[in-house]
Amino acid sequence: MTVGQAIVLGIVQGLTEFLPISSSGHLIVVPWLLRWQVQSLAFDVALHIGTLTAVLWAFAGDWWRILTGAARGVRAGRPLGTPQGRLLLSLALACLPAVIAGLLLERWAETTFRSPALVALTMTVMAVVLLAADRRAAGGEGTVFTVTYRDALLIGAAQALALVPGVSRSGSTISMALFLRYRREEAARISFLLSTPITFAAAAREVPALLHAEASMGVVLPGILTAALVGFAAIKGLLAYVRTRDYLPFVFYRLAFAALIVAVLVLRSRG
Repeated sequence: MTVGQAIVLGIVQGLTEFLPISSSGHLIVVPWLLRWQVQSLAFDVALHIGTLTAVLWAFAGDWWRILTGAARGVRAGRPLGTPQGRLLLSLALACLPAVIAGLLLERWAETTFRSPALVALTMTVMAVVLLAADRRAAGGEGTVFTVTYRDALLIGAAQALALVPGVSRSGSTISMALFLRYRREEAARISFLLSTPITFAAAAREVPALLHAEASMGVVLPGILTAALVGFAAIKGLLAYVRTRDYLPFVFYRLAFAALIVAVLVLRSRG
């Protein structure tokens, strides 16, 4: 892999991790479309260090308020006595399904799931799901601090589906939050907060393998830095966009991207 390719994949990761269009699907399909050598799953996870940095940067204030508020409740002898403490527990509960799914399906994620045809299918299915969820969201009133434990588990179960490329972690969690009648901006905010612990866990698990496998961090680091900068811009852009608009453009993008994959598959099968 060249530095240029790493930067391109960093841009792809930064944009698609937080927009509901699937970073894992794009990291499989883009090199396939360009006929690049397939990068390792560990490299894909390394790019998540960049987007983890982006979400920590964008939500540093939110996490500070959550953690300090939860700490106040603990000091008072009432760990769930503050909204921040309850939110922290909700986020922890929401991580459980993804952790379990990751442990059970890790081998499939590294082999069977890395298929452009599967990405085309899941991109299409999730386009329909996102469209239905967005329509349901009209008039939704839920916010980050009204997430119930039941809702947290449902959103976490949706996140677990993102182990299949093309589903999209942000797309699945945003869709579930919309179905549960959370406001569009708040659905995205829940998704971004939830991405922090799960991305950290994935990176901590895979980066040692990356350091062992990759010959030059001079190739990996530009990709990580690019993913961080582009990811931060994507977070701010999406939050600003959905304050007044719907998710319909992402539905159209998903369908167009799936159609492109199918067209290339057909052309290459004939060639």
